[in-house]
Amino acid sequence: MPIILDGKSVAAQVKEDLARRVGALRQQGIQPGLGTLLVGNDPGSMKYVAGKHADCAQVGITSIRKDLPADATEKQIGQAIDELNADPSCTGFIVQLPLPAGVDEMSAIARIDPGKDVDGMHPYNLGELVLHTSGTIGTPLPCTPRGVLALLDHYGIDLNGKEVCVLGRGITIGRTIGLLLTRREVNATVTLCHTGTRNVREHMRRADVIVAAMGSAGFVKPEDIKDGAVLVDVGVSRVWDEQAGRYRIKGDIDKACYEKAGAYTPNPGGVGPMTRAMLLSNVVEIAERSARG
Repeated sequence: MPIILDGKSVAAQVKEDLARRVGALRQQGIQPGLGTLLVGNDPGSMKYVAGKHADCAQVGITSIRKDLPADATEKQIGQAIDELNADPSCTGFIVQLPLPAGVDEMSAIARIDPGKDVDGMHPYNLGELVLHTSGTIGTPLPCTPRGVLALLDHYGIDLNGKEVCVLGRGITIGRTIGLLLTRREVNATVTLCHTGTRNVREHMRRADVIVAAMGSAGFVKPEDIKDGAVLVDVGVSRVWDEQAGRYRIKGDIDKACYEKAGAYTPNPGGVGPMTRAMLLSNVVEIAERSARG
């Protein structure tokens, strides 16, 4: 039977530990705070931001929320970022993506104080990750890749020497998870596949681990994986269900693959909860570094 990599369960354990650490910080007079900047009313983004603030309440982190209308100018967005940078009660914050069409997302991310970048997406923090091929990294790490590795580690899945096929080159995970996987402490070999990759299914069939982050529902089929492969499904697609008469969330990995796999992340309930837990971890770690001076 394949191992179900239960992100909900592991994230709950992470949050229990974080609640304890937040309590210790409070005893030192330090109250961690997470800020969010949401521009517009994208349903997925609104749900995700609400979930982050619910997580904060569970572990004792203060919530700081800024919402702007969809027609907010880049100047207004920049001002909101500057306010969060300057707010002493805000330990770290995120700019929720996607931003409305026409807004330069990279400029918005670059405007965040790197020390408050709890998504780990600021160019400085990504540069630190590139530079440190081993050892401790003292800057926030990208949440989704970090969550994937934490989940695999929890279930004792050793990646040393393993062939990992990553599907998708998005900044959230596709382009960043390879930086973590190839660090000496993990020691995996990574193949990054994208729309320009020839014979992508051959790459998948050779892989010990597949990390699917394309946003293409059911792209990975049973014939694309070898027996015992570890399947990590990060894809999110809204697919219309004729029978139910509503949209459903589907991942990139066809559920028919599960019987052939050695382990897999359910979707939803796998990587998503871990991403949110790692966001909280980044907030708490920033506060702890501040406490140590």
